[in-house]
Amino acid sequence: MYSYDDRMRAVKLYIQYDYSLSSVQHELGYPKNRKTLKAWYKEFEETKGLHKKSSRRLKYSHEQKQLAINYYYEHGRCLARTVRKLGFPSRTVLGEWLQEIHPEDFPYCTQSTSLVKLTKAQKEQAVLDLCSRTGSAKDVADQYDVSRISLYAWKHKLFPDWRPTQMTKDKAEYHSTSKNIEILKCEVKTLTDEANQLRQQVHRLKLEKEALEIAAKLIKKDQGISLDTLSNREKAIVIGVLRNRYSLKELLIICHLSKSSYCYQKKVLSEPDKYKEAREQLRSIFTETYESYGYRRMHLCLKKPDGSNYSEKVIRRLMREEGLIVKCIKHKKYSSYQGEISPAVENLLQRDFHSEKPNEKWLTDITEFRIPDGKVYLSPVIDCFDGLPVAWTIGTSPNAELVNTMLDTAITTLKNGERPIVHSDWGAHYRWPGWIERIENSGLIRSMSKKGCSPDNSACEGFFGRLKNELFYNRSWSTVTIQEFMDILDQYIHWYAEKRIKVSLGGMSPIQYRKMQGIAV
Repeated sequence: MYSYDDRMRAVKLYIQYDYSLSSVQHELGYPKNRKTLKAWYKEFEETKGLHKKSSRRLKYSHEQKQLAINYYYEHGRCLARTVRKLGFPSRTVLGEWLQEIHPEDFPYCTQSTSLVKLTKAQKEQAVLDLCSRTGSAKDVADQYDVSRISLYAWKHKLFPDWRPTQMTKDKAEYHSTSKNIEILKCEVKTLTDEANQLRQQVHRLKLEKEALEIAAKLIKKDQGISLDTLSNREKAIVIGVLRNRYSLKELLIICHLSKSSYCYQKKVLSEPDKYKEAREQLRSIFTETYESYGYRRMHLCLKKPDGSNYSEKVIRRLMREEGLIVKCIKHKKYSSYQGEISPAVENLLQRDFHSEKPNEKWLTDITEFRIPDGKVYLSPVIDCFDGLPVAWTIGTSPNAELVNTMLDTAITTLKNGERPIVHSDWGAHYRWPGWIERIENSGLIRSMSKKGCSPDNSACEGFFGRLKNELFYNRSWSTVTIQEFMDILDQYIHWYAEKRIKVSLGGMSPIQYRKMQGIAV
């Protein structure tokens, strides 16, 4: 960019002006970068001269250079517009071309520096004048056209062990008063700094409090949360709400979030929700299924024929964001034990509730529902093959008629040669003569759990738990009569058998599973 004569002229002036870079730039107006002049001088010292031709090939031709300069002057003198229109060069290169061709339009600017140079002897004389002065130190500094700080620096360098002479009483008192004033000024400054720090801490705590309140209100976070535990998406939501009251910089600091991550999350939040349809389907299915399906069964419900399914993690996240939470409450179970009415029989299942075919192992028990209008009792028969309620009765009293009617209905579903094991607990209903007589006449086999050991009949207890968690608990039954509740309970069990899917059955209900297996229902 610079000719041989220009570079040689700059190097000679650099040597003549005692290696002052600013002086050369001030007089010649080039080079713009001080490192360039140092490189020329280094080359001059090593080779006793400068290369006459540049080893670097020109990137742009003379015609391109002239075209860019003409366009710059003809279209409003805008570097960015010229580069954007022509596609070359960069704004920096174009500015250098303009400064080289038309230096009058681009005057060189540099920082002003002092050119006062004092010799060692002059500095020593200035120190002597400072020590023997009758006036102020500023007068001596003005005499030599330097600052007071430079004078005292030269004095400490020349007399490192120098100490001031003993002051008179008046001067000592003045110095003591001045010292006290300085101490008070320091104390005031310290208190001011502490007050500023406290104000900053209060401001920060207020910001953290508002951020946590917004997280609890909008993002539905529980109490005791920390801003560090929030996801980047949740942090972006909090920052978006507080942007009108606080600066973005302090919000990013308090949330420990980078600006690039915030901008990305902000862009994602502004885009349409790609899970909008899935959210609506989840809410609809959750309502239709008595608010009983977790994310696994919800995932099975949303399976698409074309295979473009949502993952279980996505379903779980969407359910959490929509507040679709299955509520579970454990209550004390109803007990039907009333003493030793007849001898108990052996436990034939031994907690093995697996069955290879239907009507091989049956489970039964009684459970109680308490509503404001009274009590309702349910007595079902559950098939271990697929968890199908084979038969059930619902009544207001846990009497013999309740269990006997249920057993009679279940027996009518058996085919020739089917003799299932009927497993129950030690309840009085299963030790009365009427129950035993029906079992023996039908050729069924009795089996009983150990006394007070509910895990021995856990498969049936699990059915009761699912039923109550999905239908009974967390609902208000104050306006429901007993008959209405019995109808609702019967409707639920029909839905349980016909439509409620089970993950263990491949996302099918018990009846759907039997039809798929070719078993007549």
